[in-house]
Amino acid sequence: MGIFKEEKVKTIEKILKEVNKVIVGKETIVEKILTAILAGGHILLEDVPGVGKTTMALTFKTVLGLEYKRIQFTSDSVPSDVTGFSMYQKETGKFVYVPGAAITNLLLADEINRTSSKTQSALLEVMEEGNVTVDGVTRQLEQPFIVLATQNPSGSAGTQMLPNSQLDRFMIRLHMGYPDFQSQVNILKERHQKNPLEEIEQVTDKEEVLRLQKEMESIFVSDEIYEYVTRLSEATRHHELVRLGVSPRGALALCSMAKAYAGMKGRDYVIPEDVLEVFPDVCTHRLILAPAARMKHQNAEQVIGEVVKEVGLP
Repeated sequence: MGIFKEEKVKTIEKILKEVNKVIVGKETIVEKILTAILAGGHILLEDVPGVGKTTMALTFKTVLGLEYKRIQFTSDSVPSDVTGFSMYQKETGKFVYVPGAAITNLLLADEINRTSSKTQSALLEVMEEGNVTVDGVTRQLEQPFIVLATQNPSGSAGTQMLPNSQLDRFMIRLHMGYPDFQSQVNILKERHQKNPLEEIEQVTDKEEVLRLQKEMESIFVSDEIYEYVTRLSEATRHHELVRLGVSPRGALALCSMAKAYAGMKGRDYVIPEDVLEVFPDVCTHRLILAPAARMKHQNAEQVIGEVVKEVGLP
């Protein structure tokens, strides 16, 4: 075991530098999103409007050189908006496939909680299966395929919240939050006369992203780390305030994120601190709390904190 390939680390540093030119004061969030992308996972950004969720997706697609589509979910969005549909062509007398929003590399699924459960399910099925099926014909999605979904937790009118079982399809859930005072000042100064999206440069292309994903998959995980992930997962399942804890799929996602995070830090092996760093982002949204949690005014973040202290570092 040793140092992650130097040229890969330099590429990752360049990506982070370019993205942070646009997304000011959110270095940790940017790093976690890139980690999830390199781990081959999907991202859920849950936050109020106007904090830069859409700008985040636009910045990553430019810097990573990925094909990009956006679907703005509304109450009348239908599954075919995601998967595509067959249209009859009078000239040829044949049905021709019209691609949906999912036929891309980076899909921004904006306000996923503003559409019907049927349309949500269509997207989440595509995320899980990696293909779309229209009129009995299955088409594989081009890789990489990453969904960056957003939802606004502050309003409930006209929303259809994702079921907990479907939240499990997202590798991580993040909250961007408002910028700090100085970051807000810098944003106002920099964007008075220019758009920073027009000044960033492409660092990689989709082939390089796929190569980086392969590199992350090959990072070494010791038996002690697998046991640590298992102890954390089991602790969530046995916690008195949790009705359903982290699933095996969640534990696999935690391992994938920990490997990618180790690679981001220049190592080709995982240490316990890598697991600890990504554990809340991977697992908080996977917990279903018991009614007693509400009575004790405890949320999933607090439960995760208790689990970390209870298990301790190996």
